[in-house]
Amino acid sequence: MTYADSDVAIIGMACRFPGADSPERFWDVLREGRETLTRYTDEELLAAGVPAADLADPHYVKAGQGIPGTDLFDSELFRFTHDEAEILDPQHRVFLECAFEALERAGYDPDRTDGQIGVYAGAGMNHYLLHNLAERHRTGSTVDRYRLMLANDKDFLATRLSYKLNLRGPSINVNTACSTSLVAVNTACLALLGGECDVALVGAVHLNPPQQGYQYQDGMIFSPDGHCRAFDAEARGTVIGSGAGVVVLKRLKEALADGDWIHAVIKGSAVNNDGSGKAGYTAPSIAGQAAVIADAQEVADVEPDTVGYVEAHGTGTPLGDPIEVAALTDAFRRGTERTGYCALGSVKSNIGHLDTAAGMAGLIKTVLMLEHRTLVPSLHFDTPNPEIDFGSSPFFVNTATAEWPAGEGPRRAGVSSFGIGGTNAHVILQEAPARTAEQTGDGPELLVVSARSKGALQLVGAALARRLKQQSDLDLGAVAQTLGLGRRAYPHRFALVARSTREAAMALALGDEERLRLGVAEEEPSTPVFVLTGAVPDPADSAELHRTVPAYRAAVDACAEAVGLAGEAGALLGAGGARAAFLHEYALATALTAWGVTPAGLAASGTGLVVAAALAGAVPLADALALVDGAAPDRVAPPRLPVLSARTGRWLTEEEALRAASWTPGPEQLADLEGLLADTGRHPLPLAAEPGGPAGPAHLLTLLADQWVLGAEVDFEAVHADRDRYRVPLPVRPFVRRRHWAEPAETAATAPTAGDRLIDRLDPADPDRGVELITDYLVDEVAKVLGDRDQVGLDARLFDLGLDSLVLIEVGAKLGAELGLEISTSAFLEFPSIRTFVQHLAELLELAPAPGRDAADAGAGRTSRRAQRAAGRQGGTA
Repeated sequence: MTYADSDVAIIGMACRFPGADSPERFWDVLREGRETLTRYTDEELLAAGVPAADLADPHYVKAGQGIPGTDLFDSELFRFTHDEAEILDPQHRVFLECAFEALERAGYDPDRTDGQIGVYAGAGMNHYLLHNLAERHRTGSTVDRYRLMLANDKDFLATRLSYKLNLRGPSINVNTACSTSLVAVNTACLALLGGECDVALVGAVHLNPPQQGYQYQDGMIFSPDGHCRAFDAEARGTVIGSGAGVVVLKRLKEALADGDWIHAVIKGSAVNNDGSGKAGYTAPSIAGQAAVIADAQEVADVEPDTVGYVEAHGTGTPLGDPIEVAALTDAFRRGTERTGYCALGSVKSNIGHLDTAAGMAGLIKTVLMLEHRTLVPSLHFDTPNPEIDFGSSPFFVNTATAEWPAGEGPRRAGVSSFGIGGTNAHVILQEAPARTAEQTGDGPELLVVSARSKGALQLVGAALARRLKQQSDLDLGAVAQTLGLGRRAYPHRFALVARSTREAAMALALGDEERLRLGVAEEEPSTPVFVLTGAVPDPADSAELHRTVPAYRAAVDACAEAVGLAGEAGALLGAGGARAAFLHEYALATALTAWGVTPAGLAASGTGLVVAAALAGAVPLADALALVDGAAPDRVAPPRLPVLSARTGRWLTEEEALRAASWTPGPEQLADLEGLLADTGRHPLPLAAEPGGPAGPAHLLTLLADQWVLGAEVDFEAVHADRDRYRVPLPVRPFVRRRHWAEPAETAATAPTAGDRLIDRLDPADPDRGVELITDYLVDEVAKVLGDRDQVGLDARLFDLGLDSLVLIEVGAKLGAELGLEISTSAFLEFPSIRTFVQHLAELLELAPAPGRDAADAGAGRTSRRAQRAAGRQGGTA
């Protein structure tokens, strides 16, 4: 199978469609031929705000294609305060989560990706702003309206994602109504091929108001009964639904070279517009649709008789369906005269018309069909629309789940999406290249998993166990690389060292406490002190380490070269004795350091003292090896690390460290390291393998696992150095969602009136009470933003709590109105905590004297008092 330089790989997917919150569940819906329509009761509709008069109308259809939980959002993950999340368009929230999940499924952490990641995205009409926030927007202040604009305008969908995920490629909003998704795909492919980015996140989202039906009207595109009967004689329209989908794209040749999991290949795409050659602005055009399909096939260099399936726009309207099949037939007839060979379908018969996200639903459906080599049914098709001449066309409507038969060439498909206003898009897909068997080695692998809570960690661990059990043929090295290189690290962690996928699945499923390393990474994690004892290794273990671990091998080879025995490292290790013990322990410590485990010090006894001397730079490597053999070093330099010697039972002083005798091996043993290091932010890390415990590479990886779960910043690029890279799709971490929702009945607070303001409650005779009132007011305002009063600390920096300058400007304006003061917009920069800010206000209101201020200063103005306050802080009196 040959590929062109212009081919683009789909390496990750995520979706939230009606009835399916993942590609796996979406595939279940498709292959089972399910419709995900929800019928609403009158009570549900009334509770959602539907007028009773609408429910009494016989043309009101009490059904919809929605997704649950649009009022919920993982605001903490994306660093939103409660207030920010509440005013954020739910479409943006859902898209943020889908995009994050798509990158995780692709195995890419933006913070550890060298290439530029671009974003090409679109959103539907913002019903939340219209229905829920309209009154707040109408009555809000200038700042409040500006914040609402930033949180709800389509223009900020792509750039907000780039900001929140640290993506530095082009960040482009694409909006062409129903064709938005596929136009975004086309735009992203051109950007990838033009070198504007190396990876592209592409997708769209559309949300209807939750739990609402719609009014049927003859001649409109809405179905009278909630069913979309694409291409059928009884077709009368579709149902507008809610959903979001995102794919991750990459140039195919680079995806193959980087070992990415490729779901399908985009061979080519095209976009055009109908122009004015049609009945009206909202009407479709045969000429325009046929041209874009033919253009896409030409760009892809694909003959139409090699295309075995077309995912149609398929809205199920009496006018639109015949026009679409006529356009498809026109385009295909430019390259083939065959009839009845190409399957046709419409995902709208399953999940409705998702507006801006409709093309993405069709694309992901078709990718899944190619990946599973299975055709799935288009629903509600019985009798063909009499205006469609299927008999003389290349097409037949597929109505059953069936194997997608292999042809002479690769399986190929087309996906169409046509927007109101005439922007048409068509994409040509091809099945992924056959995957070569991953060969990352047969040794032990380190699997690392993290989450933001203990409960979430348990969930993702269980999901990983199920995946490894179901797909025991997954290469364990690829699993380890995906987890280590492609996932962000969060505080709650576990790590597992295993030699096979089956073994890993069993240990995870059983929660094997002896195998699983559990820990919580602190913001300032404890750092290890390497404990070096000079234990003699098992020759087989050290030989396996030298063969399979590049960092260990490099350290041992450097030792051999230092004593003039380059190329004889294996013999030195196998000889046993003190020299082999030195090489082994020195290489273990060097490998851990190369992998990101940086010691805070060294604790040494026996031959381990010589290892410590070499690691700390007290003696050169050659001199250290000579010292092992009993020769005194020529010189000793100050060590770069503190060293705790068994000989003295304490840390070596600078004077002691410069004596050669301090590094000479002796019989003394280290004792009570735990007690010695208690409350120092350090902990002991013995490098010697325990009897009966893991040995060889498994022992080294277990040492690494122990440190990772405590918070060490492990360099997994170094851990997996000098081996081919592979990524595999793995379960993603669950989102931890909270409700963020402004009900439509809520209105903005009115401005305080004279006599009812905070200033009127302040008594100059009781300044302490005044400070308390101002503090309570400010705490309440900040708590509204954060959503939790317990999060508000009087001495915490407000910016560190997540409040941005716009929020603080608004808070300052409200407080200023309450106090009859004009509060400077820079005041929160100068007085960043609630306590310092209230003290500042108390001085302005003469409720408290400024530090260092006496009667002579009584006439000083506000500016001078602030200057005095700042000067006092600089002098250490604040």
